[in-house]
Amino acid sequence: MTALATTDRGFFLGAVAAMTAVVVASNILVQYPFEPFGLADWLTWGAFTYPLSFFVTDLTNRQIGAVAARRVVYVGFLIAVVLSALFADARIAAASGLAFLTGQLLDVTVFNHLRRQTWWRAPLAASALGSIVDTTVFFSAAFAFSGLPWLGWAAGDLAVKLSFALGLLAPFRLAIAWWGRPQAA
Repeated sequence: MTALATTDRGFFLGAVAAMTAVVVASNILVQYPFEPFGLADWLTWGAFTYPLSFFVTDLTNRQIGAVAARRVVYVGFLIAVVLSALFADARIAAASGLAFLTGQLLDVTVFNHLRRQTWWRAPLAASALGSIVDTTVFFSAAFAFSGLPWLGWAAGDLAVKLSFALGLLAPFRLAIAWWGRPQAA
């Protein structure tokens, strides 16, 4: 395990805090259907917060590398699952942990594989593939056989995640330009 430079340590801690906040908020918000516009059978409020987790992972991967991004996933996972168990349904917390680990670790791997290509390919492909896996695992584990409209929620959630993957490309580009660091290996 390599030590992080002082500036990288600050970025890492910020990423862990952001990841934890996003996941815990999402696990609480996924329990509430999105009522506006008659979309309660298609969306939950958590659909609008969770896609930010892929943004955090991808920025971490770009700025301080895949090893650090995996650490953010592991540490964020541990903290978020414990907090989610306190503030959300236990089944949701467990499903979230399983989906989070599989989706986020896939995101890190895909991003790292594509990192040297055009700047937008890595975050877009990694977030899209991670989102598909995360959505499939989470909604089936959290809501299957519950009597809730989980297939509709999964479809709506995935649509929002893929929209965020596209929509967060510009902020991603601005963030990497602002930090102005070379790509971490």
